[in-house]
Amino acid sequence: LRFVEGYPGDYDYRDFYRDIGFDLDYEYLKPFLEPIGIRKMTGFKYYRITGPTDHKEPYRHDVAVAKAKIHAANFVFNREAQIKHLNTIMDRPPILVAPYDAELFGHWWFEGPVFLEEVLRLISKNSVIETITPLEYLKRHPKNQVAVPSYSSWGYNGYNEVWLEGSNDWIYPHLHHAGWQLSELAKQENLNLTPLKKRLLNQAARELLLAQSSDWAFIMKTGTVAEYARKRTKEHLKNYLDLVSSIENPNVELLRRLEDLNPIFPKIDYRIFA
Repeated sequence: LRFVEGYPGDYDYRDFYRDIGFDLDYEYLKPFLEPIGIRKMTGFKYYRITGPTDHKEPYRHDVAVAKAKIHAANFVFNREAQIKHLNTIMDRPPILVAPYDAELFGHWWFEGPVFLEEVLRLISKNSVIETITPLEYLKRHPKNQVAVPSYSSWGYNGYNEVWLEGSNDWIYPHLHHAGWQLSELAKQENLNLTPLKKRLLNQAARELLLAQSSDWAFIMKTGTVAEYARKRTKEHLKNYLDLVSSIENPNVELLRRLEDLNPIFPKIDYRIFA
């Protein structure tokens, strides 16, 4: 049931890369494309992965859903076996941390949400496994050994070379300076912090977080829409700088525009940077 690519590589699952935006006749698609006429992903995908071949069989959603449920059962079975083994050598219930890139479920792996739902349904009926957050686990077991993971990533070669190389290394001095600057502001207790100034600094924090998104550096490296990634990085950094530079005389018009444009993290408090 397991493959080199993991469950998402199963041949019955929908093929993400086979999209009608590239498969169908250009003249047929033309009325639905952007004015400049460039082919693009449409979200309509007719084929399953099938195998390591250019020939693809039609996608069957019922078969794919059934396979996702089989994979979910296999995943839970293996986690139960893992926990039972760890229970024999640990002085407390083991915790299995399973972090995933959120866009895996539904974007790259179309059936991912079905898999995830089935995993949670099965765990809810399982007497060995319990879903829990790391914080909840620490509350139950506050004394643990300190562990420092090795620096690594899911990127090429398992390190950071995708996000730090010639096409994107220019962003980091700017991001680091902005992060240091906001950290210093967050530590200050004599800012005469009016509600308006707090809104301004909270929006500055949003803009900095958006500028720091690792997607931009990743896209610059892969070159898919590199100019867009550069544009977004520069825009969010400029927004951040414009906001911070107006802290003594808040630019209300700019603040309102950016709050409407980038309302991410509505309850953010800029002091998290302290």
